[in-house]
Formats: sequence, C-alpha cells, structure tokens
Amino acid sequence: MDCCSNKECAIEALKERQSVTLRIVLAANAVMFVVELTAGLLAGSTALLSDSLDNLGDALTYGLSLYAVSRGARSKAMVALFKGGLIMLAGLFVLGQVAYRVMNPGVPVFETMGIISIVALAANGACLALLWKHRTEDINMSSVWHCSRNDIASNLSVLLAAAGVWLTGSAWPDLLVGLALASLFLWSASTVLAEAVRQLRNTEPGIPKHSINAG
Repeated sequence: MDCCSNKECAIEALKERQSVTLRIVLAANAVMFVVELTAGLLAGSTALLSDSLDNLGDALTYGLSLYAVSRGARSKAMVALFKGGLIMLAGLFVLGQVAYRVMNPGVPVFETMGIISIVALAANGACLALLWKHRTEDINMSSVWHCSRNDIASNLSVLLAAAGVWLTGSAWPDLLVGLALASLFLWSASTVLAEAVRQLRNTEPGIPKHSINAG
C-alpha cells in the first residue's frame, strides 16, 4: 500500500503548505516589528509601540508554530498554551504603556501614526489572506489565525487613533486605542489558552486522542 492510499502523502503535503505560509508571515511580522517600533519611538505613540510589540509576539508565535507543524496533538497544544501566554503578556505590556503615558503626557505625531498603520495594514492583510485557508486545520494554525486577525484590528485601531489625535490635538485617542488593544489581546489570549487546555486534557496519557483536523 503506497503512502497516498493511507493519507500519509496528504498529511505531509498539508504540513509543507503550513510551513511555507508560516515562514512568509513570520518574515513579514519581523520586518513590521522593526518598522513600527522605530516609528512608535520617533512619534511618541503608545498605539504604534503596542502594535510593534504585537508584531514581535507574532513573529515568535509563528516561529513556534513552525516547530509545531510536524509534531503531535499534545505538542501542538503545549505550543498553543505558550502562544496564549505571549498574547497575554502583550496585553499587560500595553496596559503598562498606557499608564506610563498618562503619567508622562505628550501628543504623538499623527502623520507618522497614519502612514505606518496603513503600511502595516497592507502587510497584515496579505498575511491574513495567506492564513485564511489554514484557519481550521488544527489548533496550531487556529491560534496563528487568532494572532493575524488581531493584527488587522490593531492596525485599524492605530489608524483611528491617528485621526483622533489629528482632530483633537491631544494624546487621549492614542491612549484609548492602547486600552482597546490591551482588551483585545487579553480576550484573544483567554480564547487560545482555553482551547489549548482542552486539547491537553484530550491528549493526556491514557485518554484516546481526538483528531485535530477540521476536514
């Protein structure tokens, strides 16, 4: 019996497609982290700094996801658990940044915020399109999908904050978006962590493993 008759070829092909996609989105997020971090520091924007941290977390997440592609269900659940923790740390960091900016007020440069958020939106939109077909394949790719979806919402929020700073001449729109992003990160982290814990329970020694493929 050849490998294709027992689905081994199909499984290997799926792993290869996932790996290629993850390498592309990892590179995109690593580049955008550097761009947004630099722009956020120059512009004095909490929203941009938060978005850059999100990209850094995603780059680390995609690297872990590449590791998990060829692993079993339990290993994927462990990686997803770690990724959920990274997302939660990002949310807590953003809350800290907001608190710092409240105590050290200053108006960010809205032009820089707007331009960089549009560039980031284009890059993350391309990543989301690549990940769409993988979003229900297994817990590993599902958690990656959550990260990418968060990126789009984050970029749109920064663009909205830039418009708010321009209209009001104050930092409050930037700070409010920072709070919103922190809430989004923490909600997404709870979703990923809950699913990871469920998968770990299903793959405990002595418990029959359930299929992680959606189709």
